[in-house]
Amino acid sequence: MPYEVSSSPVAPQTGSRLWTVGASAGIAIVVLIGAAVLQPAAAGWLFGAAVLVGLATWMIHRRPKVETGLVDAAEAAEPPSDRAMLDNVFEALADPVLVVSGGEADDIAGRRIVLANTAARDLLRIQTEGALLVPVLRDPAVLEAVDEALFGGLTRTTDYGGVGAQTRHWRALTRPLPSSDDRTLALLVLRDETDVRRMEMMRVDFLANASHELKTPLASLSGFIETLKGHARDDPKARDKFLDIMATQADRMSRLVADLLSLSRIELNEHIPPAGRVDLARAAADVVDAVSVLSADRGVAVHLQDRGSSAPVSGDRDEILQVVQNLVDNAIKYSPAGGAVEIVIRPDITLDEASAPWSGGNRGEGATRLPLVTPDRETGQRYAAVAVRDHGPGLAREHLPRLTERFYRVEGQKSGERQGTGLGLAIVKHIVNRHRGGLTVESAPGHGAVFTAYFPVAVPRNTTVA
Repeated sequence: MPYEVSSSPVAPQTGSRLWTVGASAGIAIVVLIGAAVLQPAAAGWLFGAAVLVGLATWMIHRRPKVETGLVDAAEAAEPPSDRAMLDNVFEALADPVLVVSGGEADDIAGRRIVLANTAARDLLRIQTEGALLVPVLRDPAVLEAVDEALFGGLTRTTDYGGVGAQTRHWRALTRPLPSSDDRTLALLVLRDETDVRRMEMMRVDFLANASHELKTPLASLSGFIETLKGHARDDPKARDKFLDIMATQADRMSRLVADLLSLSRIELNEHIPPAGRVDLARAAADVVDAVSVLSADRGVAVHLQDRGSSAPVSGDRDEILQVVQNLVDNAIKYSPAGGAVEIVIRPDITLDEASAPWSGGNRGEGATRLPLVTPDRETGQRYAAVAVRDHGPGLAREHLPRLTERFYRVEGQKSGERQGTGLGLAIVKHIVNRHRGGLTVESAPGHGAVFTAYFPVAVPRNTTVA
């Protein structure tokens, strides 16, 4: 590829070449004439040489620029036409843009997409032109706004919830266009406002959740402080007891705030897929090593099958570690002393295989399997799954749909017996959703529970050197 050399600010311009060559020729002519004056015997041929130098200089600079090859490439190239430039600008727009034709006013199925730029085709998975609008945009408010632009000549702005498993917030702008070929046309522009909405929701949710969940430990701390300042001031036994409870409540508040901040940060970037590469099997092995002290304290054995296997997935390592960590922590927390937690890695499987029922032993009679997060189905996409099973009390089927809600606790389980903030599975859900993966739960009362998280398999690295 040729390098593009920029002109130096001190280099002579093309128009100054005549002056440079002319000055050199003039000096040569003056020297020749001076020599002819000093040497009269050779004056004839010296004057002739001076004349030849002058004629040669004149002949060189009378030729056109095209013959000398000094034409600038930018000057020789023809500028693009206005139509081609408009097409390039239309395709380069970051916002999805559609031009819709109306057809008959009473035939809503006749709305067709005349033009769509690259961003619109990628978002809505359509062709350049000719696609029906109704199957693509199924939002009644947006379709009504398009009709008002087509047949009412009105400009409107509406909200559009987007398509796919990831929640997106779009602002749809519709505007009538001049008709052509006896067709009514309208312009539809989608503007992504996901980041703005998520930041607003994050602030509101954080304040609401923090104020609600922190009231109990704060009230407890205030009560114990008043007690210690009162009649328990001189009671060492009561003081130590109250200080231990206060330390536990303070630790709970610290974990609660940390989990809320982590959840808010994940939700803020949930619509942006990660671009890293992680070995799911290695991440699970690291988690098993990290929880070894906790599992030993609780008397629960953690078994990882095929510890030396490999399962590369696309994702963020810290977030995938957090998914496995939360699932394993929950399994240890709900396992009885002397019980076991089983972790199974399944590399390179299909979507149907990833969401299939647990096949590792007895699942219990009447076990219910429920998908908590389901990715968009893409042809040829493969997944790697991590399944975590405990042998605890299990869950009734009516509780399964609400497991990923914030602060949801199953009735009959005392929160004081198991430390937690109620945000672990909510964090897992949003991380899995960000990675375009899936999450399923399978459980039956008295037979434990199985949580399976699966992620898209990473594209193999290109080992060839160009």
